[in-house]
Amino acid sequence: MNKYIFIATVTFSAIAAGCGADSNPGHSYMPDMTYSRAYETYASTADLEKEGVFYNRRPVPGTVARGEDVEFEFNLPHDSAGYAQSAQLKNPLDSASAKVDMKEAERLYLINCGICHGAKLDGNGPLFNGGDGPFTAAPKDFMAADMKALPEGTMFYSITYGKGQMGSYASQISPKQRWEIIKFIRSKQGVGASGAPAADSTAKGTGAGVAADATAKK
Repeated sequence: MNKYIFIATVTFSAIAAGCGADSNPGHSYMPDMTYSRAYETYASTADLEKEGVFYNRRPVPGTVARGEDVEFEFNLPHDSAGYAQSAQLKNPLDSASAKVDMKEAERLYLINCGICHGAKLDGNGPLFNGGDGPFTAAPKDFMAADMKALPEGTMFYSITYGKGQMGSYASQISPKQRWEIIKFIRSKQGVGASGAPAADSTAKGTGAGVAADATAKK
């Protein structure tokens, strides 16, 4: 019996000594957790500016993200001048060699845009729902005349930087995916890249329609 009492006493003494205020374990299994290192965040850049370092949380102008094609490079500034210049941007996917999977473009639209602008592009997505949703202001109706006339580049600019109550989608959608979404929107609007009504190639008396009729009559 005395043996067990001795063992218990020694064990309790060792535990008490190890938990003492002045105890030093000597070795830590996970030192980064035992002695946490404080990391300085860039939530405030005031201290950096005092040292002559100016950090605005944006990539260097002209930077192209790894894995992105140079043809989708976008460097317009986020200001009134950049917004005005965006009207001159052309959709790289309008080139003859570009291939756009419209089903994928539709999927991207529904995931990222449909919740506000609606599956029918009428500005009546679930978040508005005729005024019964959590949003009190109706999102833009892409089928309206003003949105059909909106240049594609301006649409791209708005997706990249945000517009009005809509925030930026630059971190969620790659530049190529933004152009794909715009391509899908244009296909549903029935207008060309410039906002003008798309030409009907099957109509008689115009373009390919004339060639098709002439071939059929031979």
